[in-house]
Amino acid sequence: MTHLDCSCEARGEYADRTESRGVYLTFDDGPNPLCTPNVLDVLAEHRVPATFFVIGAYAADQPKLIRRMVAEGHEVANHTMTHPDLSRCELAEVQQEILTASRVIRMACPQASPRHMRAPYGMWTEEVLATSARAGLAALHWSVDPRDWSRPGVDTIVNAVMASIRPGAIVLLHDGCPPSELGRGTHAGLRDQTVLALSNLIPALHVRGFSIRSLPQPHQTGTL
Repeated sequence: MTHLDCSCEARGEYADRTESRGVYLTFDDGPNPLCTPNVLDVLAEHRVPATFFVIGAYAADQPKLIRRMVAEGHEVANHTMTHPDLSRCELAEVQQEILTASRVIRMACPQASPRHMRAPYGMWTEEVLATSARAGLAALHWSVDPRDWSRPGVDTIVNAVMASIRPGAIVLLHDGCPPSELGRGTHAGLRDQTVLALSNLIPALHVRGFSIRSLPQPHQTGTL
């Protein structure tokens, strides 16, 4: 497979031509029954939307969380069925991973309608992009990555986001852990730092004049 420069092929941010200074919060690798409810609680407290790129295998096990996401105004998006490195997969497996995940999401919550897809590890290929497009899914990358999954500390997560944020930015956070990483260590799947950082990050963004928004419709494209 041909690995592509994701910044050229998958959207990493949205051009903001308004005065709203819109930014977008996204969460990967859930839903997780221990972390995702806490993330949703923080988002509800501050009344801001987010997009959850869920792993299909987890969505099948946690349909109530998928339904809660949708009921509270968040978008549920496709992060494949089992979170493999798609650049190492044959085309048939790429198609199965993406198409099955969308189907499972809709089974968990009929009101969910995945519009976006994010490749695990940001590994975009021609086959991944083409399969996503045929499935009606817009490829979405990110522009701000505080590496919260590495548990660098709450302040480090917040400071990393605030140092890189700009209008139109797509922020990458995590509310779960890929299946392949479960059990690697006591703290591998814990996202308590992410939850605490989010509680501080949302007010900090508002103070800086940013508006946390839902992702635009995929056809509402600006400059990559």
